[in-house]
Amino acid sequence: MTSKFKRRLSVFLGVALAIALFCSVYVRTHPLVFNESFWGHAHCIVGGGQSLEAYAKDHQGQFPFSTNGYGAALVLVNAGWDESLTGPGYDARVFERVRRTGELAPASEFGRVYVQGLSATNDPEIALLFDKLPTPGGDHCHFPRRLFASPAREVWTIGSGHLVILESDWPAYSQRQVELLVKAGLPSAQAKSYYSEKPKE
Repeated sequence: MTSKFKRRLSVFLGVALAIALFCSVYVRTHPLVFNESFWGHAHCIVGGGQSLEAYAKDHQGQFPFSTNGYGAALVLVNAGWDESLTGPGYDARVFERVRRTGELAPASEFGRVYVQGLSATNDPEIALLFDKLPTPGGDHCHFPRRLFASPAREVWTIGSGHLVILESDWPAYSQRQVELLVKAGLPSAQAKSYYSEKPKE
């Protein structure tokens, strides 16, 4: 082995080690990039929205409602799309557990906020279901775009609209949604509470 080859090999190994170290640190410090949505939309909000619509169709246009909170209301939607009714970074096993035990379904275990008390006749612009947690590009943004995408939340509206709202636009969007909910008859405090929920740490 010549000294020239040894030098080239040592440079190559040094660069490879530096790249591996950088990649390792990047993956550890960007968990929302490399979550379950990295390769595919693991929490397809379209499936969740269509499940809610199917429920309304079977219940005179009324979306699911529970006095025990929206987590309990979402559990009523048993259409095989549990993953779609919770969002990125959250585990859908809460559905199976609650249905099996009959216990209350805490909203804190659901990664999507579901707005209760609405029907298919309400304003089609109203967000019915939306992500608590902003993730790179949303659940439908995958590798390689996900590496560079801005944080965003996915939304499903009463009018069957699938939207991706950048986190930078979220304050204005949520303010408009609160206004729409109040106009639809929801108490202001209740409307604001949906948009003040914090995601899990």
